[in-house]
Amino acid sequence: MFSDLHVSSFQQRETPFFYYDLGVLDRSLQAIKTHALDKGFHVHFALKSNNNPRILSIIKEAGLGADCVSGNEIKVALDAGFTPEEIAFAGVGKTDKEIKVGLAKDIFCFNCESVQEIQVINELAGQAGKVAPIALRINPNVDAKTHKYITTGLEENKFGINENGLDKVLDLLPELEHVNLIGIHFHIGSQISELAPFERLCIRVNEISTHVEEKGFSLNHINVGGGLGINYNEPDTQAVPDFEAYFNLFEELIHLKDGQELHFEIGRAIIGQSGSLVSRVLYIKEGIETNFAIVDAGMSELIRPALYQAQHHIDVLTSEKQGKTYDVVGPICESSDTFRSRMDLPELERGDLIAIRSAGAYGQVMISKYNLRPEVGTIFSDELS
Repeated sequence: MFSDLHVSSFQQRETPFFYYDLGVLDRSLQAIKTHALDKGFHVHFALKSNNNPRILSIIKEAGLGADCVSGNEIKVALDAGFTPEEIAFAGVGKTDKEIKVGLAKDIFCFNCESVQEIQVINELAGQAGKVAPIALRINPNVDAKTHKYITTGLEENKFGINENGLDKVLDLLPELEHVNLIGIHFHIGSQISELAPFERLCIRVNEISTHVEEKGFSLNHINVGGGLGINYNEPDTQAVPDFEAYFNLFEELIHLKDGQELHFEIGRAIIGQSGSLVSRVLYIKEGIETNFAIVDAGMSELIRPALYQAQHHIDVLTSEKQGKTYDVVGPICESSDTFRSRMDLPELERGDLIAIRSAGAYGQVMISKYNLRPEVGTIFSDELS
């Protein structure tokens, strides 16, 4: 992953910074083209995973649409070149202002998550003299077998409409003149490492789709969300997820009607492995049972380990000495500011460089200013010399 050229260039730059390998991103996009776009599937990139303007431009040029969860994400997607017809707007708490942005731009679809949200969209669309295209986000009650903070498809989650409340929504829709139901939407969670939850999702999608159409509605698309995970432990072994198996599963198991489109919303699986957070060792501190490698990146730059107890692989770029065991920690004044505990690494010294891998998704977008941390730079692989 990292050559001598990388290391030489990195040593001359201020750390920490995010590094993006555009070759890895290109391979992911090529796989999506082969196994999804060329089959007529629609793939929307989840801007919540990464909204770097150059990344978005590359993804747009590859033929993907945009999955947005805020009004500002809609604006950023448009600035990156996505057309309104390529933008789906999801999110459980859309504000009136954000809904008006989507209406003004004539976006493809609002993915709606409650009765009251649909009523508000209907009212605002009426005021604008428009009819808003909507999809119902429905909870299929499928356990994604992932971290509880990123499970979204169970009945007790805040997201979506529970199946036992679906008929109430369907019975209400004919009374609302300024919304038009064009699809149904699902998303059961993120970082799903097995295909079995997606198989169960397909069964539920078919059942729910049939029920909605039996109630008299014609659906032009089915949106099955995303959630495909990446290999955080061995990022070089599987730099590109198995998109072939993933998309083939939906192709085989989802029963589409004539003319019906199949949509996906994918973020992490596309961009996750292309990004790394490069950091410099500030101090080595000997503890009682471990050594502490204190680095200049912290939870302010990559919050996933603190928030989800996520474990990212760490490469040491400037040392091949005999190994030691370290807790790799950041400078933030919180004990949770720890990237890895009890990790065997080559012996580290002040000034050594490390790369915290698989940071392309939910890294840069979640940067905070806690402790008044300085701005973090970005380097792309084609900028190295």
